[in-house]
Amino acid sequence: MNENELRNRPASPAPPPSLKHELRTPLNHIIGYCEMLTEEAQDGGLTKFLPDLERIHAAGHQLLGVINEVCDPVKLPVYQANPGLIDHDIRTPLNQIIGYAEMLQEEARTAGHGSFVTDLERIHTAARELLRRVLLHFAPAPQTGHASEGATTIFRRHSPSRPVVAPALTGKLLVVDDDEGNRVMLARRLERLGHQTILAKNGREALNKLRAEPFDLMLLDIQMPEMNGYEVLEVLKADATLSQIPVIVLSASDEIERVARCIEMGAEDYLPKPFDAVLLRARISACLEKKQLRQREREAFEALQQSQKILSDELAEAAQYVRSLLPTPLESGPVRTAWRFQPSTQLGGDAFGHHWLDETHFAFYLLDVCGHGVGAALLSVSVLNTLTNRTMSGVNFLDPAAVLSGLNRTFAMEKQNNLFFTIWYGVYATDTRALAFASGGHPPAVLMAPDTAGSGGQLLSVPGPIIGGFPEARFTNGSRTLAPGSDLYVLSDGAYELARPDGTMVQFEDFTAQLAMSGSETRLDSILNWAQAVRGGAKFEDDVSLLELRFT
Repeated sequence: MNENELRNRPASPAPPPSLKHELRTPLNHIIGYCEMLTEEAQDGGLTKFLPDLERIHAAGHQLLGVINEVCDPVKLPVYQANPGLIDHDIRTPLNQIIGYAEMLQEEARTAGHGSFVTDLERIHTAARELLRRVLLHFAPAPQTGHASEGATTIFRRHSPSRPVVAPALTGKLLVVDDDEGNRVMLARRLERLGHQTILAKNGREALNKLRAEPFDLMLLDIQMPEMNGYEVLEVLKADATLSQIPVIVLSASDEIERVARCIEMGAEDYLPKPFDAVLLRARISACLEKKQLRQREREAFEALQQSQKILSDELAEAAQYVRSLLPTPLESGPVRTAWRFQPSTQLGGDAFGHHWLDETHFAFYLLDVCGHGVGAALLSVSVLNTLTNRTMSGVNFLDPAAVLSGLNRTFAMEKQNNLFFTIWYGVYATDTRALAFASGGHPPAVLMAPDTAGSGGQLLSVPGPIIGGFPEARFTNGSRTLAPGSDLYVLSDGAYELARPDGTMVQFEDFTAQLAMSGSETRLDSILNWAQAVRGGAKFEDDVSLLELRFT
């Protein structure tokens, strides 16, 4: 509305006598609850709340003075002749009251002061009600049927949520406005707040400057020649190198639909003309803080990606090292071996091995450390090296029970970051065909003898506790004479503790039945294929380890 229209606009009717009471009622709530909260804060030692309560109280008394003037028949014509004056004089302190009330509610809620939260909500509600009544009686003629509602919505959307102080962050700002007076005035305000400013008189010039040097924020007018604000936003949105620059739209206060369109096109916020110092500081500070936060998030994400890559590479290297320690299959001789190892998505704790103790005794074993990760893998490697190099002093490695007792003493879980493991250990004598074995909390081995292969095999296991859990644990040996042509399968629990897609679990009996159905030459691959089919294509949750021994 220009000056002639404003002068010729019909004067608003004089306010009704009850208006002063109507406006002062919510204001009395604001001041009254604020004074009570101030007393409670002083009595309760909650001094951190006092500065913001004092700001609310001061803003309330400022509002009181404005309302008294608005309801004074002598001074009312001043406001009637200048509708924007009441909008400014009332919205500014209301902005502060609402903003501080919202901020204090968050702080009080976090600190567990429920009574404070309740009274601050009453202040907040009273401020909203006061705004509604002011808009009802004094809002200028709207452009659309919902201007008052829109104004309230926009106001609520951007009420400050922090104390109004000079911004902690400063930046390099591009001010874009076709009016030179507006550009210079806004630049001077921004520079007083510590910002560096560059000016552009239209959208095309602004884009050239954005491409030439970096900026932290752009303040963009909507109505400009050559290239207006909408067109600038459209270019920014389509340009990956410019799309991250935050934009605050400069708009007349009654251009709600235009503001909404700009927000939809990617603008961060808006500033109404004429500029309010409180809003100017608050909205620019908020945008710079969000930009800095996004930059930190990008840097943190990139650092996380780099860290994950390094960790992934190290885990892959560790997994390759563990795999390199696994034994070479034996394809000839009185004992022939083969194995399958399917690791899970994580570095696990499965390990197995075999070697000759002397000319007639062949030792073999499979262990499974609890949990996953580097710790489990390191422990499994330590145990594997201990068995391979026979480094436990005083232990007879021909005696499986003695080996498990030695491991239980050597790898006590309180010395291994509370990690324990299970193991199946066997020693086969080629001259007598006798197999001695012991188990420490491990699943049974499955013997497929020529005369029992079709029945699902025989389970070889003896009772024994986990390794490392109980210092005084005792282990015993089991024995079996193996017929020529017997096959023995030592396994980890990952080979049968399989979850189907429907959530049900495979049982050990399902594993042995599948083993019995497989041909003797294809059992390892058959079991692995079966396990993969059970998982329905999903990756294994645990390592799958299968060691096959054929006694010829």
